[in-house]
Amino acid sequence: MKNSDSSRITIKDIAKALNVSASTVSRVLSNHPAISESTRKLVNDKVKEMGFSIDPIASSFRSKKTKSIGVICPRIDIDFHSKVISGIEDYAYNNGYQITIFQSQDNYKKEKEIASMLETSLAAGLIICPGLQTHKYDHLKKFKKANIPLVVYDRSTDGLKTNKVMINDFEASFKATEHLIKSGCKRIGHISGDQSVSIFKARLQGYSEALIQNGLPIEEKLIKETKNLSYEEGLISANELANTNERIDGLVCANDYTAAAAIKVFKKFNYNIPEEISIIGFSNYPISKIVDPQLSTIDDNAYHMGKVASKLLIQQIEDSDFERLDYQEILIKTELIIRDSTKK
Repeated sequence: MKNSDSSRITIKDIAKALNVSASTVSRVLSNHPAISESTRKLVNDKVKEMGFSIDPIASSFRSKKTKSIGVICPRIDIDFHSKVISGIEDYAYNNGYQITIFQSQDNYKKEKEIASMLETSLAAGLIICPGLQTHKYDHLKKFKKANIPLVVYDRSTDGLKTNKVMINDFEASFKATEHLIKSGCKRIGHISGDQSVSIFKARLQGYSEALIQNGLPIEEKLIKETKNLSYEEGLISANELANTNERIDGLVCANDYTAAAAIKVFKKFNYNIPEEISIIGFSNYPISKIVDPQLSTIDDNAYHMGKVASKLLIQQIEDSDFERLDYQEILIKTELIIRDSTKK
């Protein structure tokens, strides 16, 4: 008997009635060749019985004909994210897809609202870097339940099983710190990011491990945590470090904004850079080439990260069996760039 309001019947209702997966019902409705005739007949009979009708717009969405990808980034004005987006867009465009960009401003509520809108819109998939306030991922788990491809970039998401593209932040920070140690630095400080965020926690751990492995002490008073790694926070942190009783001779910063601020502060305190203090940043922002002396840094290859994330998402979109695949965590190689702010 047909339901009096067929608009309320969903693919999940059909699947539940037959005790099969929603993806099986979806494949029958899209004439997937891998479905057996017996299963096809079973589903089609139940569809007629329950009065299910296919929404042509939703059908186009689920068959991935919209060629539209949603991208949520914390802040587009940060050089790292703009480079990632460029990589995403270039690969997507060359493969016939368009992207729509949204900013969460690191706001959890805003991120959830954008994700919810994309989940029910004509987006064929989502690429996201979760915001600094995001510590729960129920809004992203809904994408898996809806069979919508999802790729997370840059920031880890503990407890969320999905494809991820990121760098090894521990290794990169270790490499930056060891560069200072090998150039002769003995007392090295660190300007860190928010320690509730996994990537900045990993950068602090990489710095600490490099000191330990090279027989140098970890001095808590030389570690300055910031919330947003802003230039202004860099000025404050560097002033505190420059005012310590014993002069430090090395500084590892968790991004280039704070490192550029540190260069300004230590020059004000009449430190010769790099002879008396070596300063290294992270991410290879444009500011790293503008400051004097030019800043040594870690290039996190953000553009390449974007291309890889875009490629991974489109592979999922175009593979109707993507939900069966194992999740991948792809690590992008980083590069130590040595400039004039550190001793050779």
